[in-house]
Amino acid sequence: MLTLECPYCGVKAEETELQAGGEAHLKRFGPGSSDEDFDGYMFMRKNPKGVHFERWRHSYGCGKWFLAARCTATLEVFGTYPAQTSEPPAELQARIKAKRPTWGGYK
Repeated sequence: MLTLECPYCGVKAEETELQAGGEAHLKRFGPGSSDEDFDGYMFMRKNPKGVHFERWRHSYGCGKWFLAARCTATLEVFGTYPAQTSEPPAELQARIKAKRPTWGGYK
């Protein structure tokens, strides 16, 4: 079972208490954008085998959205951080790189 710690209230919650929200750190395109940009935002998602950054909501707790870094192959959770963060914190990226030396980085 996947267990994530909410960075806001500090509760370690199983995935049954959470709501998945898809890929994190997407650049959103709205009115005035090209059709290709909007199409890419709506339908194109990464689906890696390995390190992935995702949005989660603590739906049966504080109700806030947060971001998590985990491995999709092993369900290993590297860490969680606030949703308002524009990219993964440097210490989290360093932790991932230490455990996965061949990881290509966030971008």
